[in-house]
Amino acid sequence: MAVITLNELKELKSTKCRLLGLDLGEKTIGLGLSDTTWFISSPLDVIRRTTLENDFKALQKAKDDFLIAAFVIGLPLNMNGSEGPQVKKARAFVDDLLKVIDIPVYFWDERLSTVAVTRTLLEADMSRKRRSQVVDKMAATFILQGVLDCCR
Repeated sequence: MAVITLNELKELKSTKCRLLGLDLGEKTIGLGLSDTTWFISSPLDVIRRTTLENDFKALQKAKDDFLIAAFVIGLPLNMNGSEGPQVKKARAFVDDLLKVIDIPVYFWDERLSTVAVTRTLLEADMSRKRRSQVVDKMAATFILQGVLDCCR
């Protein structure tokens, strides 16, 4: 498939399949999962990154297990909206991903998603160790929820 627009993504809603949100990090990929009505996003898992091949196998498994219509991938734009090195890495990851997994991909501006999630976890008085275990999948959930809200 290919990178798609928001309107193209909205057309997939009628399939009753889910969306999978991805927060790409250097060491992990956080996963958030929508319900079939595209109303709410929930934390799913964290993939510990080893090789691209293993990353893609884990994503393919999630795609198959949860009947995923599209991947929503956080695009880490700079605060001024420009694209820096992290955006280039995300786009390269997607280029490689699309050679292996046949699925539409939608990019979502993820500026401050990790900051917002970390602040929420701090307000919940979560320990540093526990925060580090959940922040990536919570960031993916936050990214995905933004898309779901736009699709209403």
